[in-house]
This record gives sequence, C-alpha cells and structure tokens, in this order.
Amino acid sequence: MTNSMAAENLPAIPSYSAHNLAGDDDYKALVCIFLAGGNDSFNMLVPRSDSEYSEYATIRSDLALPKGNLIPLNQMGGDGRQYGVHPSMPEVAQLFNGGDLAFVANVGTLVEPVTKSTIEDETARLPLGLYSHSDQIAHWQTSVPDRRSGFGWGGRTADLMHSLNDNQNVSMNISLAGTNIFQTGNTLTEYSLVPWGNGAIQIHGHDDEWSPMHVLRNAAIESMLDLEYQNLFDQTFANSTKGAMEGSALFANALSQVPAFATQFNDEDYFSAQLAMVAKTIAANKHLGFRRQTFFVLFGGWDHHDEVLNAQTEMLTLVSKGMSDFNDAMKEIGLQDNVTTFTASDFGRTLTSNGQGSDHAWGGNHMVMGGAVHGQRIYGEYPQLYEDNPLDTGRGRLIPTTSCDEYFAELALWFGVDPSELSTVFPNIDRFFDTTSGGSPLGMLRKKLEESDIVSRNYMPMVVR
Repeated sequence: MTNSMAAENLPAIPSYSAHNLAGDDDYKALVCIFLAGGNDSFNMLVPRSDSEYSEYATIRSDLALPKGNLIPLNQMGGDGRQYGVHPSMPEVAQLFNGGDLAFVANVGTLVEPVTKSTIEDETARLPLGLYSHSDQIAHWQTSVPDRRSGFGWGGRTADLMHSLNDNQNVSMNISLAGTNIFQTGNTLTEYSLVPWGNGAIQIHGHDDEWSPMHVLRNAAIESMLDLEYQNLFDQTFANSTKGAMEGSALFANALSQVPAFATQFNDEDYFSAQLAMVAKTIAANKHLGFRRQTFFVLFGGWDHHDEVLNAQTEMLTLVSKGMSDFNDAMKEIGLQDNVTTFTASDFGRTLTSNGQGSDHAWGGNHMVMGGAVHGQRIYGEYPQLYEDNPLDTGRGRLIPTTSCDEYFAELALWFGVDPSELSTVFPNIDRFFDTTSGGSPLGMLRKKLEESDIVSRNYMPMVVR
C-alpha cells in the first residue's frame, strides 16, 4: 500500500531480497504494545533492596506500594539490587523468572546524551515538546525527537525489508489500532485489522451474503471499481478500494485456515482481543506470504493524574495476563523464537505525588518478551530514586539512561536490519551507538535462533555523559 506523503530527506532505502537473510522458512515479527497516556512504570518495576526501597517509599509517599506486596524477581547478573513487580503482574513475574521476558530500565527520548548540568545551563539539545503527550507519542514512534515527523521507525524498517515477503499486495505492517505513525513509511503504511471475526475490515455495502439483492449490489460495486477513470484521484481511490477488498478476502481466507488456539484469550478484554488477532495473523504467516511483519497494539488510558494506584491495579492485571496468553500462543504454534514483543509509552511519570496521582515526566521502564530475549535480566541502568539525584530534573522527572534509539535499534538488528542501514532507520543512532562495532546496543536479543547462539552478553548500562 502506498503512502502519498512526500518522502523525508533520508538516505535512499534499498530493497532486500530473501537471499539477504535466511531461507524460505525464516519468519520474524515485532509486536509493539503502546501504553498510551504515559505509564507510571516506576510502580511497575520497583527496587526491593532495603536502602533503595526506602528511597522509593520516601519520594513516592502516598503512591508507594507496600514492599511486602511486590512480587520478587529472580534476576540474573545485574547491579546487586533486588527488584519486584507490581502485585497485579504475577504472570509477568513468572515470564521474567522463566527467562521469557526482560526489563529495560529508564528508557526515553533523547536527541543526544545529556546531563542535569547541561540541561540547567541550557546547552543540551532536548526533545521537542518534552512532557507533551502528542509530541512524545510521536517521538517514541519516529525515534527522531529533534524534529516533528510523520514517518515512523517501523515504517522505515518496512520500506527497507518488505521485498522479503512474497505478498506485496498487503502491507507487512499490521495495525490493530488504525492509523499510526510507527508503521508509516515512505512507501508502506499500516494495514488495519479489527480484533474480531476474521480481522479484515470490509467495504461497507460489499459482503459475502448471497441473496439476490446482495449479489446485485456486490456486482454494482465491483463494476464501478473496474472502470477506468480519467481523473487521477478517482482512479487512485478506485484502485485503493479494490486493493483493500482483495486484501480483505486474502486475510479472511488465510485466517480461516488457522486452527483454534488451545490458549484462551479474554474475549471480554479489548487488549486481549487485539493480541489474539495478532496471534492468529502470525499463525497464518505462510498462508499470507509473509517473512517479516510488524504489529501495533494500543492500550490507552494511562494518563493517571489521579487514582493511579486503583487504575494500575486493574490495568496492569490486563497487561500481565494478555502478554502471558500471547506468549503461550506463540509457544503453541512453535514461533516463540520468531516473535519479539515490546512495550512503549509516551513517557514515564513523576516520582513525586501531586496528591492524587503522578504527572508527566521523561524516562520509564519497559518490557521485552519472546524466545529470542535473553530474559531474567534488567538492561540499562535502573536509576537511584531519591529526590534531587543526578538524573532528577525536578519532581522526580528522570533523565533517561537508555535512549529510544538504542532500545529500538536492538529490535531492528534482531529483525534483520543490517548494521550499515541502522542510520537510515534511526538517523540519530550514531550519537548513542557505534554501528560499526559488530555488537548490539543492549545485548538483550540474540540474532540467530540456534541454541549455539545463546551466549552471555554484556548488558552494562549506557553511561550518560
């Protein structure tokens, strides 16, 4: 599917062939779970060591979770500190302790490495619209926070890699949340599904019922779309509509061939329903002709200026159960190693309370899940949480210690983007990571799926300079 927007001033993007990477059975998918509104993630991943918990409890005051309620994490390696997760996330704790999930600490949008002093003396280059929902949502999806862009890093990745797929009629970028920046590229945009039925969005008035009236109406619609129009816009609309109808039929047929999962998703929860549809689409990848796919799942409502404790108790329960069910479904179809799921959000939130909840901040904690993840670890640098620490720009708004560029570049390298092309997908990556090093920014994902490739990697935190 084409995008009519003008291309960004980025290097020309070459096409990969299937011979660039693995063989015919090679398949990889990235699943983005976007927690829209700004998740208060320092109540999702909490320090349990005595001194660090005391600092946490002091600065969080009425927002602090009781230490005894935290679910302990059995971390491999790390900084010697103990951590726990929110009491509503037993499944996430189990995934972590079982090696299927890792955390990335204090991630955020950065134009360049900054310090508290360079911010105070106004020499630091900061993301545009820092603390603004609309700007930070966009920056997390574009990974170019020094300018406002309508093109996302998932879209740029798809521009680079879509030729790996046998199916060129439907975008490799599948959205369960409609139009989004993350999956918008110079060439490709998202293909939208709904989380029920066969997923495909049907053209209004065109259906598969076979009463005489429906047959006549369908024939009339198809006849109009088959006409040749002199007006360019009319012809483009007809072509796009016809392509959407063909894509709809393709998806309906492919998903009809997927057996029902033994894993039981929660049909009454919209987030779980989205993940169930992602799982079905992944299971149908060979029927659809895809070797590479990205998915965008949206879970909104995280802007908790009040009632953060009650809201998170309910919402993190859904996140934890949904992610666990999705992981089980990937194991069920034998594709757990081929699918990496990661979370994103507008920003973290203030460590200090506003008396009812927390406000917009900067760095936050995130999860990465899948068989390719070196799990049971916390990557990056989990910050000290005492007030006015070296990362605190005020009220516990923490300077990120891992950039979005590093976080996302790790995912892109696993997905198959060549290191020489990272700067095409992430124009600022050279400010945080040497793309010629032969390594990876965080070391949380193995690039190959063979057991021999499971090696111990360096996951030391980025040092903010």
